[in-house]
Amino acid sequence: QVQLVESGGGLVQAGGSLRLSCAASGRTFSSYAMGWFRLAPGKEREFVATISWSGAVTYYANSVKGRFTISRDNAKNTLYLQMNSLKPKDTAVYYCAATRRSDYYALATAAREYDYWGQGTQVTVSS
Repeated sequence: QVQLVESGGGLVQAGGSLRLSCAASGRTFSSYAMGWFRLAPGKEREFVATISWSGAVTYYANSVKGRFTISRDNAKNTLYLQMNSLKPKDTAVYYCAATRRSDYYALATAAREYDYWGQGTQVTVSS
């Protein structure tokens, strides 16, 4: 079992920045590829970013590429999402997720690939 707890959400003006954190406990954090997803009202859950267990490889949705940065600190069992140049369309509940991967470069972009999810943190971007 892996327990995930997100934090760092809030209300920010368009053009502003936020950094989300996802604290993991339980099994060895470094055994898991991690991802961020978001869910906006009236929309389907959307992939945002993913990072390999090693941190060597990352991948982003086109909608956030160049504005968001995913990173991790395996020593602190923590995943991050730095969000810059925020737009009102980024408003959503953001979730972190974990999936066990042994491959150094393995990523996961589909929600169905993930085994563990956090409870989510609200991000609201005002215009």
